[in-house]
Amino acid sequence: MNELTLFCKQLKQGFKPKKAKPDELVRCWSEKDVLNQNVVDTFVIIFRTKGCSWALKSGCTMCGYFNDSMWSKVSSNDLLKQFETAIKKYNGQRFVKIFTSGSFLDEKEIPSNVRKKILKTLFEKAEKISVESRPEYVKNDVLSEIKETIVNSKVFEIGVGLETADDYIRIHNINKGFTFNDYKRSAETIKKFDFKLKTYVLVKPPFLTEKESIKDAIKTVEKIKNITDVVSLNPVNVQRNTVVEFLWQRNSYRPPWLYSVVEVLKESKKIVGDKQVKCDIVGGGSVRGSHNCKNCDSFFLKAISNFSLYQDASVFDDLSCECREKWLDQLELEELGFGSLANMYR
Repeated sequence: MNELTLFCKQLKQGFKPKKAKPDELVRCWSEKDVLNQNVVDTFVIIFRTKGCSWALKSGCTMCGYFNDSMWSKVSSNDLLKQFETAIKKYNGQRFVKIFTSGSFLDEKEIPSNVRKKILKTLFEKAEKISVESRPEYVKNDVLSEIKETIVNSKVFEIGVGLETADDYIRIHNINKGFTFNDYKRSAETIKKFDFKLKTYVLVKPPFLTEKESIKDAIKTVEKIKNITDVVSLNPVNVQRNTVVEFLWQRNSYRPPWLYSVVEVLKESKKIVGDKQVKCDIVGGGSVRGSHNCKNCDSFFLKAISNFSLYQDASVFDDLSCECREKWLDQLELEELGFGSLANMYR
């Protein structure tokens, strides 16, 4: 166990989960997303589970989604009760996205019988269902079981958090717990069953400068362009009880500038062509999320949202603000050896 893995584990030693009932859904809502190149209403469900198995062992440096987990076993009955709550609010949206604090394909989080019930029920109306999983849970027997629930031209998408194509950064900056080859093997398995692959790419892992993070994200997209069906950029936001929060509280980390996010989006779109590039910014415009200055944040966030839906990079053409010079200064000064200027331009 390396030092970072151990530190991630130590940060959680005093962690106490929120007081919540095991049959209580985290949240569900409707939003816009893309299906068959059309913008449609999409239903989003977040289940409250035991928690990500990797987070229970150690965890990723930026991920605090375990804060919404029970940290103890959630029974099949409780999970199905959560699903019943969600179904009451489901209005037949053609696209459904399912999230847990970890992996939908992990039997310890979502047992097989629950997974079957959820997918079978939703596929009666939905045309596409998207879930998330770590590579180690993308197995032939699990995907074969899921394949049996899908009829006609229904689409099943699995999102995998690769974060970066650089194994060193994934191990020593993110503590992800798997390799690029693990990701590629899971991608091959997903394609074997004619499922779709969405790949999450992290923008600004800890211990990288702003400029390094831009280059790393673009290099990652270049490396996965022929593997993935969708690229989803995830700018880091400061979540509770994480290494990133530990650094941020000590003025040693700043979430990425929105200028950086736009730069990565534009370059990524050039790389992947007709494939979808999207970006959901959590906490955008706040000090804990990706931001520029208060004067221009809302304009950038709206442009990024529009780009994610319509794939038109011209939405970025008219974005300008005086704070751009500060962003450019940071990119230049960091190269001179000052490190990540988290405090100066926070």
